[in-house]
Amino acid sequence: MNGTKQKSGKKGWMTRKVLVWISLAILLPILGGAGFIYFLVGGLPSISSLKDYRPSIITRVYADNDQLIDEFYLEDRKVVRITNLPRFVIQSFVAAEDARFFHHKGIDFQSIIRAFFKNMEAGSIVQGGSTITQQVAKGLFLSPEKKYIRKLKEAILAYKIDRYLKKYEILNLYLNHIYLGHGTYGIEAASQQYFGKPAEQLTLPEAALLAGLPKAPSRYSPSLHPNRARQRQIYVLERMAEDGYITEEEKRVALAAPTQLKQDEDKEKIAPYFTENVRRYIQTKYGSDVLYSEGLEVYTTLNMASQEAARDAVARGLRELDKREGYRGPLARVPEEDVVPFVRDMLIGMGEPLEGRIIQAVVTNVDSGEKIV
Repeated sequence: MNGTKQKSGKKGWMTRKVLVWISLAILLPILGGAGFIYFLVGGLPSISSLKDYRPSIITRVYADNDQLIDEFYLEDRKVVRITNLPRFVIQSFVAAEDARFFHHKGIDFQSIIRAFFKNMEAGSIVQGGSTITQQVAKGLFLSPEKKYIRKLKEAILAYKIDRYLKKYEILNLYLNHIYLGHGTYGIEAASQQYFGKPAEQLTLPEAALLAGLPKAPSRYSPSLHPNRARQRQIYVLERMAEDGYITEEEKRVALAAPTQLKQDEDKEKIAPYFTENVRRYIQTKYGSDVLYSEGLEVYTTLNMASQEAARDAVARGLRELDKREGYRGPLARVPEEDVVPFVRDMLIGMGEPLEGRIIQAVVTNVDSGEKIV
């Protein structure tokens, strides 16, 4: 009888021991995970500043006739209210970047799971699965490095942002902050850069072209890689049609419409030494934050007619001095087989020669003081 009780007590003790270990095995990861999340949340930046979003804005310098002569900025950004944009501009970015934006709570678990398996298959982070809200969190608060710890912080911040802001407020942040290539930030600066007009005047195919850029601005640059940009534009328009933002007929018309990019302009500064002194004065007196962030409008006493006359006089004087010095040999030598391509590249886009303008030339022969060009 005593032996039976001892066996029963030993068996009960073993059962309790097993239950304790099972409980610990379950609770410790949960507690550890909760502690880790608490640590992450405690170290995250405050999102309260998003209600008063004030990005760095360009400082502009004007001559005495109100002509723009220079701009100072760290990021080429022009802020625009999304209420001033055509609806299809917003819809094109949502279709391209985050189709479920209006339905999720800042995090799209379907996209995260899909990206997780793709990354596991690749052995590295090749797809982010980031929502528009997560991109806002990353752009405003986090570093761009591709690490899982950063992705977790991004997701937590996105969830908090979605609870703190309305959807249109998140889109307003996104469309003004996103990098769209060639040094431009935000839809307004990008519209000016690529099409030479404000974003409120964008057409549907133009909006689709810009909406294709956030994924990889350099790779899909319409200026550098027009074929890739075109394929991305087609993808965006197809997604818009699939999501019900545009009809099949609107998609067909947009696909058939030409997308004309702005021609590159000669951006030679009118009075670079003068404006550099203006920049130094503002920076010394008011500081870099004011200079590069406050969007100052600086009106100067520079007279354009006098400035251009002085510049032309100096240029003529230097040319006369150069003529008196005579021929001093070539500035550079071009191999004979490269002469034709060199001349062709020089002539493309040159336009009509202007009086007094210096044009580089290729001297193919020098004989008795006579140059053959």
